[in-house]
Amino acid sequence: MRDTVAMASLQQHRRPVEDVIADLTDKRVNDVKWADGRTFGMIYDGGPSVHEVAEQAARLYLHENALNTKAFPSLGQIQSEVVGWTADLLHGDDAVAGFLTSGGTESILCGVLAARERAAAERGITEPEMVVAESAHAAFHKAAHNFGLTLHKAPVRDDWTADVDAMAALCNENTVLVVGSAPQYPQGVQDDIAAIAALAASYGANCHVDACMGGFVLPFAEMLGREVKPWDFRIDGVSTISADIHKLGYAPKGVSVILHRTKQSRAYQTFVFDGWLGGFYASPNMQGTRSGLPMACAWAVMSHLGVEGYVDLTRQTLHNADTFRAGVAEIDGIRVLGDGRFHLVAIAADPAFEPEIDVFALGDALLARGWFHDRQGPPDSLHSTISNTNTGVIDDYLADLAECVAAVVGTRTDDRSTNYATLE
Repeated sequence: MRDTVAMASLQQHRRPVEDVIADLTDKRVNDVKWADGRTFGMIYDGGPSVHEVAEQAARLYLHENALNTKAFPSLGQIQSEVVGWTADLLHGDDAVAGFLTSGGTESILCGVLAARERAAAERGITEPEMVVAESAHAAFHKAAHNFGLTLHKAPVRDDWTADVDAMAALCNENTVLVVGSAPQYPQGVQDDIAAIAALAASYGANCHVDACMGGFVLPFAEMLGREVKPWDFRIDGVSTISADIHKLGYAPKGVSVILHRTKQSRAYQTFVFDGWLGGFYASPNMQGTRSGLPMACAWAVMSHLGVEGYVDLTRQTLHNADTFRAGVAEIDGIRVLGDGRFHLVAIAADPAFEPEIDVFALGDALLARGWFHDRQGPPDSLHSTISNTNTGVIDDYLADLAECVAAVVGTRTDDRSTNYATLE
C-alpha cells in the first residue's frame, strides 16, 4: 500500500461522454487480458451468449435498488428464484432458505454471524469460538475479527485436506462453528465434510461449507460422472453453504449465495430495527442498499445456461484443468500440490530438482509473456483457477511454462510478496 495518496480536485465543468469513456479505456491498458484466456482467476468467461444476456440484464437493472423490494418486487422474485435454484443444485429441501450477497466474503460473514447468534440464543454462548483449517479462506479470519469470535486454526494433512482430528482437539463447549471447504482454494482439494459436520454436531455447533469455489462446479462434475465426495445438504449437520455465482457460475461480479438449512437459521443473520425516526429497517446481509444489477445478471445467466449449459461449461473446464495438470507433471523442476480433481491448481517447486526453481521468479517470467497467476504461500506457489475462460490456450501456456522454467533455473527474485488481494 502506498504511504500517500495523490490528491486531485474534481474538474469544475461537465465533460463530454466520449471523452470520459476514452479516458476509462486508456486506464485499462495495463489490466490483465482476461478475454484472451491468459488469466487464471478473477474473471470467468462463459462465452458470447453469456456476455450478451448479462449485459442486457445489466442495462435493465443498472439503477434498481434492492434495499426495499416493495419498491422493486422483481428483485425479491429474482432473489427467491436464484436462491431456490442454487438450493436445489445443492440438494436442499423445501426448508432451505437464503439470500444473495455481494460475494464469497459477505456470504462467509453471514454464515459466521448466524452461527454466533444461534449459539447465543439457543446455547447461551457469550464467548464464541470457531475452528477452521489453515487452508480455510481468509474471510473466516475477517469474520472472527469483525464479530468478536476466537478463531482456532488447525493444520492440514500431508494431502492438504483439513486434519479433522486436529480440529476436534480445538473444539470445546464454546465452539459455535466448524468450517470445511469444498474445495479449499489454495490447493483445490476437498475437505472431509461428513467428518467435519459430525464434529460440529457433536458440540451443537453450526457447520459451514465454503463452496464459493465449488458450488457451481461440483454438482455438474458429479453429473458428468466425476467422483465427488459428499459435501452439500445431503450431509446431516451441514448448517450453511456459501456458493459464488460470479465465479464458475459465470455471472458478472459481484453475486454470491448464502444458504441455510432452515429459515430459522437464516433469521440469525438478519438485522431488524425500528428504533429511529426513519421507520422499519431490515437488512438480510451486510449491506443496506443493494444494487439490483448483479442480482439480475445472476438470474439471467443461470436462466440462460440451465443445467445443460453448466454441464457443458464444467466439462470444458475440467478438460482444461486435467490438461493443465498433466502438462505440469511433464516439466522437470515443478509439481502440482495435492491431488486436486477439479479446477484449482497450485504449482510449486519440485524439491528433488536441483537447483530448486523459484516459483515466484517463474511467475514473473510468465507474467512477462502475458500469463497472470496469483502468488500464494506457504509454501511458495502459483495459483490457477482454471475455467472455460482458458479454453484454447492451455497448450500455448504449457509451452511457455516449460520455456520459462528453463529460463529461471538458478535465479531468484527478491520480491517474496503474495497477492490474493490488495488494499489499493
